[in-house]
Amino acid sequence: MRLHPHVSMADTADGTVLLHQRTGRYWQLNTTGSRVLHHLLDGETPEGIAAGLVTEHGIDPRRAEQDVRAVIGQLHTAELVVAS
Repeated sequence: MRLHPHVSMADTADGTVLLHQRTGRYWQLNTTGSRVLHHLLDGETPEGIAAGLVTEHGIDPRRAEQDVRAVIGQLHTAELVVAS
């Protein structure tokens, strides 16, 4: 997965800000959403990202995978990422 060609990204103390330059819309990801995005851009699978969240936060594995897939769905819907 990679950023959409018209999207700029900047990391902040609280997560990540994305700007879709074609639409002019800004998106703010919290630290967990930012982590998901960075791991996706590094080529990690949703399952691997979810497993990391389970280990780090001790949450239910099914919940972690649902949350990761929800973030991915929102990133796609907003046209912030595309399949590579």
